[in-house]
Amino acid sequence: MLLLFFIPLITIIVIPVKSVALLFGLYITSGFGMAGIGMGVMHDAIHGSYSKSRRINKLVGYTLNLIGANDKVWRLQHNVLHHSYTNVDEHDDDINAPFFLRFSPHAPKNKLHRYQHFYAWFFYGLSTVSWVTSKDFIRYTRYYKKGLVKDQASYRKGIVKIVLWKLIYFSYVLVLPILFSPISAWIIVLAFLAMHFITGLTISLVFQSAHVTSNASFPLPDKEGNLESERLAHQLETTCNFAQMNPFLSWMVGGLTNQIEHHLFPNISHVHYRKIAPIVKKTAQEYGLPYHTNGSFISAVFSHFKMLRDLGRVEVQPVKS
Repeated sequence: MLLLFFIPLITIIVIPVKSVALLFGLYITSGFGMAGIGMGVMHDAIHGSYSKSRRINKLVGYTLNLIGANDKVWRLQHNVLHHSYTNVDEHDDDINAPFFLRFSPHAPKNKLHRYQHFYAWFFYGLSTVSWVTSKDFIRYTRYYKKGLVKDQASYRKGIVKIVLWKLIYFSYVLVLPILFSPISAWIIVLAFLAMHFITGLTISLVFQSAHVTSNASFPLPDKEGNLESERLAHQLETTCNFAQMNPFLSWMVGGLTNQIEHHLFPNISHVHYRKIAPIVKKTAQEYGLPYHTNGSFISAVFSHFKMLRDLGRVEVQPVKS
């Protein structure tokens, strides 16, 4: 995945690529590598499941910084909030959407949402552009205000690190290609956006098709902030697998075809998910717990499409008392 990301960029910088079609092809190929790093490399490392060594996990986790995001922000957003409050409105940052998207039946609804199943895909493609430019700063500041960052000194140090990593990222994905390529800068910027569109769409479809689906639940906490289900049962209720019999897709998306196994055992490397899945399914059935799955990636995406449509039509659900 690292080679799939870096080799096309190195080619653009070192070899004077004169063909616009080849330029776009190289950037788009790099986009698949970027998505692969996000799902299959840094994801395990930041969960501490890439290696038994904490040092190696930390080093490999920096691959997220190499693709323009930030490991510390991701750890808070994903490990802490998403895994602790999966599909819980206003707690799970993965379903906290801008006003024109609605990912939870408990979120406010407006007239635009009626058409979100048509236009959401375009914004999925733009999601990583937002991520590498502004989202990390916005989220890190919000987490600081929530008390997830220990003090002001740590917050300021974190902001400086985010800025420095992003400067490094933009230097080799955009600045150096503009300096060394004979192709016009605006075309290179368009190719860069095409790369991110592929990355954003790929990552969004994988994660959204595992949680924002017609068979996943969206529980609410009670007045004391407690969830009804025990932690593992909660993960089974809010998560959905897909295409479990497709080994190539599983490799391509870092084992996240088995999202259930990942949410139950995030400290286990993704290479083992397909092996433990039959045990998890059998145990869930034994205790009368759900084990949601879609047979193919296409059926999972279609289920997400239907959920987006339904969320655009139903009103806000009453808050649990």
